[in-house]
Amino acid sequence: MIRNFVHFQEMEYITHKLFYVVLLCLLFLSPPFVSSQLNYKFYDSSCPNLSKIVQQGVRSAIANDSRIAASLLRLHFHDCFVNGCDASILLDDTSTLKGEKNALPNKDSVRGYEVIEKIKLALEEACPCTVSCTDILTLAATSAVYFSGGPYWPVVLGRRDGTTASEDAANDDLPSPFEPLENITAKFSAKGLNLRDVVVLSGAHTIGFAQCFTFKTRLFNFGDSGKPDPVLDTSLLTKLQNVCPNQADSDTKLAPLDPVTSNRFDNVYFKRLVNKSGLLQSDQLLMGDSRTSSMVISYSRFPNLFNKDFGASMMKMANIGVLTGQNGQIRKNCRVVN
Repeated sequence: MIRNFVHFQEMEYITHKLFYVVLLCLLFLSPPFVSSQLNYKFYDSSCPNLSKIVQQGVRSAIANDSRIAASLLRLHFHDCFVNGCDASILLDDTSTLKGEKNALPNKDSVRGYEVIEKIKLALEEACPCTVSCTDILTLAATSAVYFSGGPYWPVVLGRRDGTTASEDAANDDLPSPFEPLENITAKFSAKGLNLRDVVVLSGAHTIGFAQCFTFKTRLFNFGDSGKPDPVLDTSLLTKLQNVCPNQADSDTKLAPLDPVTSNRFDNVYFKRLVNKSGLLQSDQLLMGDSRTSSMVISYSRFPNLFNKDFGASMMKMANIGVLTGQNGQIRKNCRVVN
């Protein structure tokens, strides 16, 4: 009860502050010149403390909830895969817009919205009407990986926010843990990403947790066989069956994607795939194809190679369908279009 009350007060404070942010933004009659291209120094003059503010927000969030690092990374991924990186995933439903928050891959699953809102509020106080929600999402994901022990990669900036969202596109475009590798690869290819990107970005599952329903069929009724997935390591199978018993009320229970170092960004995920201990079927399938299995083995052996390639793939993903120049807008509140 107390926790809910505190949360309510906190959200009320954020809403109150954002009201004044909107008013302040309306006073800016001459918006600053916006480059039509992304670059590393986009906010150097207009918001010099941007990186510091984002990093402080992410670091504080991780200190309060170690799972949030993986959630912020996933939030960025789920945004970029639906009509490009435009912060559309942050938009609330309205009478004229059916957004992405309630799409099947996102509902009761995607987290981290409040972290982005707090960072946005801090940035609006430091440099009003300047930093897009899309760039905040991108920087937050980068910081989340870095603060979890993962690599750092430079981020080009200057993305602008979209003015629409699509629940249907989220349902259609986001990869599912139940899909075959060819379907997942096709969805990546449609976004300009290749097979190596599929393997590398799957490595994001080195941190975070999954709900039981996303892998429970592997434990009890794989392929409608009435038996567990024969590929799954037997000792892991027993542990997972205890965590996720074959009953409906266990669907939302959580299991770590990498139980060895669940909060540390490293290459243990790939080592577990080699040992037939991947949690999600879509992850373990990477060992069933000679093209992807060779990459998995390489990343399991060479963590520096994984770190380098992960940063490169994240940079590619962060440039999917971006809006720049006069396209899109700089939202004053990430949850609603201006």
